[in-house]
Amino acid sequence: MIEVIGWLFQIYSYMIIAYVLLSWLPNARESVVGDLLSKCVEPYLSPFRRFIPPIGMIDISPIVALIALRFASYGLISLISNLI
Repeated sequence: MIEVIGWLFQIYSYMIIAYVLLSWLPNARESVVGDLLSKCVEPYLSPFRRFIPPIGMIDISPIVALIALRFASYGLISLISNLI
């Protein structure tokens, strides 16, 4: 069970990275894949974007979101492993 949770967090991290990389390609976010990733990732990224302003033209909120997701995964896996 712990491995499944770890994999799910890893897959979601990859989805965030793919979504960020799509922003570098013109019209990629308007594709079917971009739309699907947007629906899955944007609800998680939007609170970070509200509180973390971009530095110049660089949006660092996905980096902070990935770090927060990593801490959440470690915490949840630790909590579950202590309960088992």
